[in-house]
Amino acid sequence: MTPDKPSPVILPDAQTVTEVEHYTNSLFRFRLTRPASMRFRSGEFVMIGLLDDPHPETGKQKPLLRAYSIASPAWDETLQFYSIKVDNGPLTSKLQHIKVGDQLILKQKSVGTLVHDALTPADRIWFFSTGTGIAPFASLLREPETYERFNQVVLTHTCRDVADLKFGKELIADTKSDILVGEEAQHKLLYYPTTTRETSAKMGRITTALEDGSLFKNFKITNFNATNDRAMVCGSMGLNTDMKRILENYGLREGSNADPGDYVIEKAFVG
Repeated sequence: MTPDKPSPVILPDAQTVTEVEHYTNSLFRFRLTRPASMRFRSGEFVMIGLLDDPHPETGKQKPLLRAYSIASPAWDETLQFYSIKVDNGPLTSKLQHIKVGDQLILKQKSVGTLVHDALTPADRIWFFSTGTGIAPFASLLREPETYERFNQVVLTHTCRDVADLKFGKELIADTKSDILVGEEAQHKLLYYPTTTRETSAKMGRITTALEDGSLFKNFKITNFNATNDRAMVCGSMGLNTDMKRILENYGLREGSNADPGDYVIEKAFVG
């Protein structure tokens, strides 16, 4: 007699991996199928994950879930995500090895503060990001509403090394050739990539460039204030703290879904 084969594990809320691209030893992106019933606002995040290792005694597996910003706009037929790789991370140590055809857990409930509803109208919008914090802005940059609401859109992306900026550079190129927003993006979208470790054309932390005014000089902007500008911030906890202080020193007031204001910070993200 042949031994019974173990039953295949069926993932709850499963979606299929359709694309994977590795940028560096620590960064990669992937796409999932999108449930027909799923609705979200560009800039929001969802919970995705995998099952953990089987329990040594019971053999049972529990879901390992983490909040991930959706890096594709609300109109896209698939869902894109941008992730770090952490070798000893409970989820990313496994997630970094996914391949096309694999399945991931996706919880459809989407939430977040980096949405247009949380900001009042103004002339210019700033997207301040570090590392994989650029993900929600990859969604918002390809959202037509972004260009309907603002006359100028500025993305800043700060990473340690030049290779870490590749996702952002591709994003800018894809946005400017996008069938829906490309024409407006070519006129309205500005990009400011910086590195903090490896030598590049623009060096230093974005917080320093904000405080010493070099960021504004780069774009010949002389009127950064609560009347003209709105901002969204996504990055490390340290960035969040510093940006809150800096933006409020410029007179901007923090907003939310319930009380729209001049800037918002994604507190659920750390990366």
